[in-house]
Amino acid sequence: MTDENRGCAFCEIVAGRAPAHVVDEDESSLCLLDINPLSEGHCLVVSKRHVPWWHDLNEDEVVGLFRMARRVAARLGRAFSPDFVCLYARGRRIPHTHVFLVPSRKGDVLDGFFNALERFQESPRELAELKQDSRLSQAAEDIRAAGESARPTGARKPPARR
Repeated sequence: MTDENRGCAFCEIVAGRAPAHVVDEDESSLCLLDINPLSEGHCLVVSKRHVPWWHDLNEDEVVGLFRMARRVAARLGRAFSPDFVCLYARGRRIPHTHVFLVPSRKGDVLDGFFNALERFQESPRELAELKQDSRLSQAAEDIRAAGESARPTGARKPPARR
């Protein structure tokens, strides 16, 4: 264990030193029930390797993490019959890659949260300005440019900015 992951709750679970209700496991990921669920069946899919952010995992780990998330989401659908299974990643409280899988139904806590978030997203002036075509075009260009050095040989060059 390194200083970086010392005391990490997920590292302790992965190592078998802390209790958890494990739902599934493979060589690179582990799925467990969240101890503070937003709904019945709320799971976390965690990387077995301590990496703070999912986008810093290697490609095989990302594929494994999201393959498990898809597999468990299908099980959640059969087990609890939600309207959908929400997947999101945050990681601020525990900086160890994990994605949330939350079964949700119309009118539940999560549905209410996302409805409020969507209303908020449509209202403030600062966010309304982000919808302007010039801002969207600039953001797309910035994202494409950030990937210039990572583009595989033969990959399509992004179109010129409008």
